[in-house]
Amino acid sequence: MHQYDLYGIGAALLDTEIEVTDSDLQQLGIDKGVMTLVEDDRQQQLVRDLKDHMVTASRACGGSGANTIIGASYFGLDTFYSCKVAADENGDFYRDNLTAAGVAYPEALRNADSDGTTGKCLVLITPDAERSMNTYLGISAELSVAELDHDAIANSRWTYIEGYLVSSPTGRAAAVALRKQAETSGVKTALSLSDPMMVQLFHDGLKEMIGDKVDLLFCNRDEALKFSDTDDLTTAAQSLRDHCRAFAITLGADGALLWDGNHEYRVTAPSVKAIDTNGAGDMFAGAFLYGINREMSFEEAGTFACAAAAQVVSQFGPRLRPEQHAELLAQTANA
Repeated sequence: MHQYDLYGIGAALLDTEIEVTDSDLQQLGIDKGVMTLVEDDRQQQLVRDLKDHMVTASRACGGSGANTIIGASYFGLDTFYSCKVAADENGDFYRDNLTAAGVAYPEALRNADSDGTTGKCLVLITPDAERSMNTYLGISAELSVAELDHDAIANSRWTYIEGYLVSSPTGRAAAVALRKQAETSGVKTALSLSDPMMVQLFHDGLKEMIGDKVDLLFCNRDEALKFSDTDDLTTAAQSLRDHCRAFAITLGADGALLWDGNHEYRVTAPSVKAIDTNGAGDMFAGAFLYGINREMSFEEAGTFACAAAAQVVSQFGPRLRPEQHAELLAQTANA
């Protein structure tokens, strides 16, 4: 009997979302549609430059892996999350968010006393719903094997690794250690490539995190193409099979391409007006992992995950409100 359905690891970041224009991005020298790592002084300067926009800002407990784990938890999975926060107000806020979502975490995080700054992500949303992220990792850059809970890993059905960890040497080492323990313990492994820029800059590091093969690989179209060094999705999908036993490639409004190890499936996404794509891929992964943990087929899990991601992009913020998870489950049961 497993204690947890899903064990995740990733950066702990406080997201601040701000609505901007494409002109704002150009004036500030911000790359659109990707995550850019910045120092604290650069992030603070951006906040100062955008002070007139702060009336539209909202704050949320985030980080890609956390969004996935929290979503899966609200859907009903028993979850555990390893991350690192500092002994500051943002760290307290982060722990409170995890607790409210029913996510368990290591005792060391509960009593965090580390000096430094909890990580922060400035998420800039343009009118086309694209999100451009400027991230100061803060103490998350020090996430390491010390944050792993080996008993929780061994007592989980699945593990989930956030690809952004590749940018930190200690975080990458923790991801590798988690995957290796999961493989030894007979626990299934899932990993997300996370961001096209991470694939471009840290391709070899991601391959190290993947190892021989993970059980399930999540990525979007751009990440799949960059990781496979091709501009053809069919070629990329074939290439990804060398690195995983199954995959889910999200295609935005076009749904997703899935491979369960034997068959490929194309699932469609509901038609919605997108206003904020931040967190869409994270929610897709959380909903998909919920589905396969609850005996849905790959096709059923993909359809459910597309519906969840569509709900996320139709509103501001990287996650759904707690009650929206139950509404989606009810819609699926009645379909």
